[in-house]
Amino acid sequence: MDKKLKIFLGVSYLILLFLFLYFIFTVIEINRLDDFTYYKELQSDLDTFISANVFINIFYFFIFAVIWVALLGFGSPILIISGILFGQIIGTIVSVFSISIGALILYSIGNFFFRDIVKVILEKKFEKYVQLFQKNEFFYFFIYRFVGGLGVPFGLQNLIPILFGMKKLNYFLASILGFIPGFFIINTIGAGLNSYISQAENFSMVELILTPEIYKPILMFSALMIFSFILKKKFFNATN
Repeated sequence: MDKKLKIFLGVSYLILLFLFLYFIFTVIEINRLDDFTYYKELQSDLDTFISANVFINIFYFFIFAVIWVALLGFGSPILIISGILFGQIIGTIVSVFSISIGALILYSIGNFFFRDIVKVILEKKFEKYVQLFQKNEFFYFFIYRFVGGLGVPFGLQNLIPILFGMKKLNYFLASILGFIPGFFIINTIGAGLNSYISQAENFSMVELILTPEIYKPILMFSALMIFSFILKKKFFNATN
Protein backbone atom coordinates (compact mmCIF):
# COMPACT_ATOMS: atom_id res chain seq x y z
CA MET A 1 0.00 0.00 0.00
CA ASP A 2 1.60 3.30 -1.07
CA LYS A 3 1.98 6.38 1.11
CA LYS A 4 -0.79 8.41 -0.56
CA LEU A 5 -3.35 5.67 -0.01
CA LYS A 6 -2.35 5.37 3.65
CA ILE A 7 -2.77 9.13 4.10
CA PHE A 8 -6.16 9.03 2.39
CA LEU A 9 -7.40 6.17 4.57
CA GLY A 10 -6.02 7.79 7.71
CA VAL A 11 -7.75 11.12 6.98
CA SER A 12 -10.98 9.25 6.14
CA TYR A 13 -10.79 7.50 9.50
CA LEU A 14 -10.44 10.81 11.35
CA ILE A 15 -13.38 12.33 9.46
CA LEU A 16 -15.56 9.34 10.33
CA LEU A 17 -14.51 9.68 13.96
CA PHE A 18 -15.65 13.31 14.20
CA LEU A 19 -18.90 12.61 12.34
CA PHE A 20 -19.66 9.70 14.67
CA LEU A 21 -19.04 11.76 17.80
CA TYR A 22 -21.10 14.65 16.42
CA PHE A 23 -24.04 12.31 15.79
CA ILE A 24 -23.86 10.82 19.30
CA PHE A 25 -23.82 14.15 21.10
CA THR A 26 -26.53 15.76 18.97
CA VAL A 27 -29.16 13.15 19.89
CA ILE A 28 -28.84 14.02 23.58
CA GLU A 29 -31.28 16.69 24.80
CA ILE A 30 -28.71 18.94 26.44
CA ASN A 31 -31.35 21.41 27.70
CA ARG A 32 -33.02 18.68 29.79
CA LEU A 33 -29.96 17.27 31.52
CA ASP A 34 -30.93 19.03 34.75
CA ASP A 35 -34.49 17.62 34.67
CA PHE A 36 -34.88 14.39 36.69
CA THR A 37 -38.09 13.49 34.86
CA TYR A 38 -36.03 13.34 31.65
CA TYR A 39 -33.95 10.53 33.14
CA LYS A 40 -37.05 8.71 34.38
CA GLU A 41 -38.54 8.90 30.90
CA LEU A 42 -35.31 7.59 29.39
CA GLN A 43 -35.10 4.81 31.97
CA SER A 44 -38.68 3.68 31.33
CA ASP A 45 -38.31 3.84 27.55
CA LEU A 46 -35.01 1.98 27.64
CA ASP A 47 -36.35 -0.79 29.89
CA THR A 48 -39.29 -1.30 27.56
CA PHE A 49 -37.09 -1.26 24.48
CA ILE A 50 -34.45 -3.62 25.88
CA SER A 51 -36.92 -6.14 27.27
CA ALA A 52 -38.69 -6.36 23.90
CA ASN A 53 -35.72 -8.23 22.41
CA VAL A 54 -32.82 -8.64 24.81
CA PHE A 55 -30.46 -10.65 22.60
CA ILE A 56 -30.78 -8.39 19.58
CA ASN A 57 -30.21 -5.32 21.73
CA ILE A 58 -27.16 -6.90 23.36
CA PHE A 59 -25.79 -7.49 19.87
CA TYR A 60 -26.50 -3.88 18.80
CA PHE A 61 -24.90 -2.52 21.96
CA PHE A 62 -21.90 -4.81 21.49
CA ILE A 63 -21.32 -3.52 17.95
CA PHE A 64 -21.84 0.08 19.08
CA ALA A 65 -19.33 -0.30 21.93
CA VAL A 66 -16.73 -1.86 19.63
CA ILE A 67 -17.06 1.01 17.16
CA TRP A 68 -17.13 3.63 19.94
CA VAL A 69 -13.86 2.42 21.46
CA ALA A 70 -12.23 1.92 18.07
CA LEU A 71 -13.02 5.57 17.35
CA LEU A 72 -11.23 6.75 20.52
CA GLY A 73 -14.39 6.97 22.61
CA PHE A 74 -14.23 7.06 26.41
CA GLY A 75 -14.66 3.74 28.21
CA SER A 76 -16.56 4.90 31.33
CA PRO A 77 -19.83 5.90 29.58
CA ILE A 78 -20.02 2.46 27.96
CA LEU A 79 -19.61 0.78 31.35
CA ILE A 80 -22.29 2.86 33.06
CA ILE A 81 -24.70 2.41 30.15
CA SER A 82 -24.14 -1.35 29.92
CA GLY A 83 -24.88 -1.63 33.65
CA ILE A 84 -28.04 0.45 33.26
CA LEU A 85 -29.26 -1.53 30.26
CA PHE A 86 -28.24 -5.09 31.10
CA GLY A 87 -27.39 -5.24 34.81
CA GLN A 88 -24.11 -5.99 36.55
CA ILE A 89 -23.39 -9.52 35.22
CA ILE A 90 -24.49 -9.36 31.58
CA GLY A 91 -23.37 -5.73 31.40
CA THR A 92 -19.90 -6.69 32.61
CA ILE A 93 -19.57 -9.54 30.11
CA VAL A 94 -20.75 -7.42 27.19
CA SER A 95 -18.58 -4.41 28.09
CA VAL A 96 -15.42 -6.44 28.80
CA PHE A 97 -15.48 -8.22 25.45
CA SER A 98 -16.75 -5.32 23.32
CA ILE A 99 -14.27 -2.81 24.77
CA SER A 100 -11.41 -5.31 24.49
CA ILE A 101 -12.23 -5.92 20.83
CA GLY A 102 -12.66 -2.19 20.15
CA ALA A 103 -9.33 -1.46 21.85
CA LEU A 104 -7.63 -4.17 19.76
CA ILE A 105 -9.05 -2.65 16.57
CA LEU A 106 -7.85 0.81 17.63
CA TYR A 107 -4.41 -0.59 18.43
CA SER A 108 -4.25 -2.28 15.03
CA ILE A 109 -5.33 0.89 13.21
CA GLY A 110 -2.94 3.06 15.21
CA ASN A 111 -0.06 0.64 14.68
CA PHE A 112 -0.63 0.67 10.92
CA PHE A 113 -1.49 4.31 10.23
CA PHE A 114 -0.19 6.41 13.12
CA ARG A 115 2.81 4.53 14.53
CA ASP A 116 5.23 7.42 14.00
CA ILE A 117 2.83 9.99 15.47
CA VAL A 118 2.17 7.83 18.53
CA LYS A 119 5.89 7.40 19.11
CA VAL A 120 6.51 11.14 18.85
CA ILE A 121 3.73 11.91 21.34
CA LEU A 122 4.16 9.08 23.84
CA GLU A 123 7.62 7.54 23.57
CA LYS A 124 9.50 10.07 25.69
CA LYS A 125 6.86 10.12 28.43
CA PHE A 126 6.64 6.33 28.72
CA GLU A 127 10.20 5.43 27.84
CA LYS A 128 10.89 4.15 31.37
CA TYR A 129 8.01 1.66 31.07
CA VAL A 130 8.86 0.24 27.64
CA GLN A 131 11.64 -1.98 28.98
CA LEU A 132 9.28 -3.38 31.62
CA PHE A 133 6.70 -4.31 29.01
CA GLN A 134 9.37 -5.90 26.86
CA LYS A 135 10.42 -8.20 29.73
CA ASN A 136 6.94 -9.73 29.98
CA GLU A 137 4.42 -7.89 27.86
CA PHE A 138 1.42 -9.99 28.90
CA PHE A 139 2.00 -9.68 32.65
CA TYR A 140 2.83 -5.97 32.69
CA PHE A 141 0.04 -5.08 30.29
CA PHE A 142 -2.39 -7.03 32.47
CA ILE A 143 -1.25 -5.01 35.52
CA TYR A 144 -1.41 -1.84 33.40
CA ARG A 145 -5.05 -2.56 32.54
CA PHE A 146 -5.88 -3.58 36.10
CA VAL A 147 -4.58 -0.31 37.59
CA GLY A 148 -6.46 1.83 35.08
CA GLY A 149 -3.75 2.61 32.56
CA LEU A 150 -1.54 4.72 34.85
CA GLY A 151 -3.94 7.65 34.64
CA VAL A 152 -3.57 8.00 30.87
CA PRO A 153 -6.77 8.88 28.91
CA PHE A 154 -8.45 5.68 27.74
CA GLY A 155 -7.93 6.25 24.00
CA LEU A 156 -4.20 6.78 24.48
CA GLN A 157 -4.00 3.79 26.85
CA ASN A 158 -4.98 1.58 23.95
CA LEU A 159 -2.19 2.95 21.76
CA ILE A 160 0.76 2.77 24.16
CA PRO A 161 1.62 -0.87 23.24
CA ILE A 162 2.59 0.46 19.80
CA LEU A 163 5.78 1.67 21.50
CA PHE A 164 6.95 -1.89 22.12
CA GLY A 165 5.16 -3.80 19.32
CA MET A 166 2.93 -5.96 21.51
CA LYS A 167 1.48 -9.18 20.08
CA LYS A 168 -2.23 -8.81 19.37
CA LEU A 169 -3.24 -12.00 21.18
CA ASN A 170 -1.42 -10.90 24.34
CA TYR A 171 -2.97 -7.45 24.02
CA PHE A 172 -6.48 -8.90 23.78
CA LEU A 173 -6.21 -11.48 26.57
CA ALA A 174 -4.42 -9.14 28.99
CA SER A 175 -7.08 -6.50 28.34
CA ILE A 176 -9.94 -8.88 29.11
CA LEU A 177 -8.42 -10.13 32.36
CA GLY A 178 -7.28 -6.69 33.50
CA PHE A 179 -10.62 -5.06 32.75
CA ILE A 180 -12.87 -7.47 34.66
CA PRO A 181 -12.59 -6.14 38.27
CA GLY A 182 -13.03 -2.44 37.46
CA PHE A 183 -15.66 -3.05 34.78
CA PHE A 184 -17.74 -5.20 37.14
CA ILE A 185 -17.76 -2.47 39.78
CA ILE A 186 -18.72 0.31 37.35
CA ASN A 187 -21.43 -1.86 35.76
CA THR A 188 -22.76 -2.47 39.28
CA ILE A 189 -22.95 1.29 39.80
CA GLY A 190 -24.81 1.60 36.48
CA ALA A 191 -27.30 -1.06 37.54
CA GLY A 192 -27.75 0.76 40.86
CA LEU A 193 -28.43 4.04 39.06
CA ASN A 194 -31.07 2.34 36.96
CA SER A 195 -32.75 0.98 40.08
CA TYR A 196 -32.62 4.36 41.84
CA ILE A 197 -34.06 6.29 38.88
CA SER A 198 -36.95 3.85 38.51
CA GLN A 199 -37.88 4.04 42.20
CA ALA A 200 -37.19 7.67 43.21
CA GLU A 201 -39.71 10.44 42.68
CA ASN A 202 -37.18 13.26 42.99
CA PHE A 203 -33.43 13.35 42.76
CA SER A 204 -31.45 13.59 45.99
CA MET A 205 -27.68 13.21 45.99
CA VAL A 206 -27.71 12.09 49.62
CA GLU A 207 -30.36 9.42 48.99
CA LEU A 208 -28.51 8.29 45.88
CA ILE A 209 -25.21 7.85 47.72
CA LEU A 210 -26.92 6.06 50.63
CA THR A 211 -28.60 3.57 48.29
CA PRO A 212 -26.97 0.16 48.92
CA GLU A 213 -26.72 -0.51 45.17
CA ILE A 214 -24.59 2.65 44.92
CA TYR A 215 -22.50 2.95 48.09
CA LYS A 216 -21.43 -0.71 48.15
CA PRO A 217 -19.81 -0.65 44.68
CA ILE A 218 -18.33 2.78 45.48
CA LEU A 219 -16.64 1.24 48.52
CA MET A 220 -15.46 -1.64 46.33
CA PHE A 221 -14.15 0.86 43.81
CA SER A 222 -12.29 2.76 46.54
CA ALA A 223 -10.68 -0.48 47.72
CA LEU A 224 -9.73 -1.30 44.13
CA MET A 225 -8.11 2.13 43.73
CA ILE A 226 -6.04 1.61 46.88
CA PHE A 227 -4.93 -1.82 45.68
CA SER A 228 -4.19 -0.38 42.23
CA PHE A 229 -2.05 2.34 43.81
CA ILE A 230 -0.03 -0.32 45.61
CA LEU A 231 0.44 -2.23 42.36
CA LYS A 232 1.55 0.95 40.57
CA LYS A 233 4.19 1.55 43.20
CA LYS A 234 5.38 -2.04 43.03
CA PHE A 235 5.50 -2.57 39.25
CA PHE A 236 5.70 0.88 37.64
CA ASN A 237 7.85 3.02 39.89
CA ALA A 238 10.93 4.66 38.48
CA THR A 239 13.34 2.20 40.10
CA ASN A 240 11.94 -1.00 38.52
